[in-house]
Amino acid sequence: MSSSEATRILPDLQGSLVCEDVRREVTGNFILVGVLDVVRVPAVPVTAHRIAIFNRWIAGVGEFIECVRLLAPDKRTVLRKSELRFALRDPLGAATTVTIFPQVEFRTDGTYYIEVLVDNVLKSRYALPIVVVPPPQHNRQGAKPTGSDSETSQKSG
Repeated sequence: MSSSEATRILPDLQGSLVCEDVRREVTGNFILVGVLDVVRVPAVPVTAHRIAIFNRWIAGVGEFIECVRLLAPDKRTVLRKSELRFALRDPLGAATTVTIFPQVEFRTDGTYYIEVLVDNVLKSRYALPIVVVPPPQHNRQGAKPTGSDSETSQKSG
């Protein structure tokens, strides 16, 4: 075993967030836009312009391969997958990775899943529910809503 292998420590996933976009300031700080816990849509199928997965790795030493997967509600079908390499030189350091999945189509509502792995070790799996919420029905001004109490009271009069 070489000295580099002896000092290799698999990192911990400090956090993982799904959002609409991730931007970086000139200071190096990250800005997360539209952090998602539930995706509400008027109908399915629907295509998300982009989905960003923001991950922060800590307490590791070495070079690693991160894998981020978007799974269908059956928890088996991989809709999107991304792999990237990152390194941690000091166990007190941190590495931030951002995965962008453009043009993601959700064909049905239900609970989709995000999986985050490092060197083929599952570190996190969390839900991304897609919920159909029909848009509110707007009445034209002055139109009576059907089945309302005011209509019933006029008939029974």
